[in-house]
Amino acid sequence: MSTLTTSPLGPLLDRLFAEADAATSPAIKSFKPEERIALTASKTDYLDLYGRLKDLWLPVSRETGELLYMLVRATGARTVVEFGTSFGISSLYIAAALRDNGGGRLVSSEFEPGKIARAQQNLEDGGLADLVEIRAGDAMETLAGDLPETIDLLLLDGAKALYADIFDLVEPRLRSGGLIVADDAEMSPEYLQRIRASKDRYLSLPFAEDIELSMKLG
Repeated sequence: MSTLTTSPLGPLLDRLFAEADAATSPAIKSFKPEERIALTASKTDYLDLYGRLKDLWLPVSRETGELLYMLVRATGARTVVEFGTSFGISSLYIAAALRDNGGGRLVSSEFEPGKIARAQQNLEDGGLADLVEIRAGDAMETLAGDLPETIDLLLLDGAKALYADIFDLVEPRLRSGGLIVADDAEMSPEYLQRIRASKDRYLSLPFAEDIELSMKLG
């Protein structure tokens, strides 16, 4: 028995994934492929891009969610930082693992108000809201201070162009043996180059096709 598979969270996740699979965003059709790639890579236009995609779910996959749950449980994590809340599916997996670890704190960041409201409702429906703090605004500001003294795991799942910058903000608090999970990491070449070049400090490898999993060595 675990929080992840029992009510209310198990049925809630099934419903949310079904809703995400059925949802479409008219805004996504307005982008030419080259425009979306350019905006995704930009460190100045990402707010415009994600603001125009405010109704798009952008969830982690069920497999990635289960991986997050397993990593938090297996490491006994108590403090997690998440870049990119969206509608809160990844937050639910992390918070469930924290609950089953005996408690903890997830600090998440999201700048789109509608997504924050929906994520907060999902966390309340899943009985996990007491473990999660969603900070509203640009993560370059909201995650720049007042973080847990020691961080066990960092999830990068927001604007891909900012992965390296968010890493720089959080890395000083990441404990030895702490983990970084970067979703859709191939879309952030700057971050991949940085983390893979730090062989004296990080062990890093691609995982499950679209994830870069890294561990701080010291």
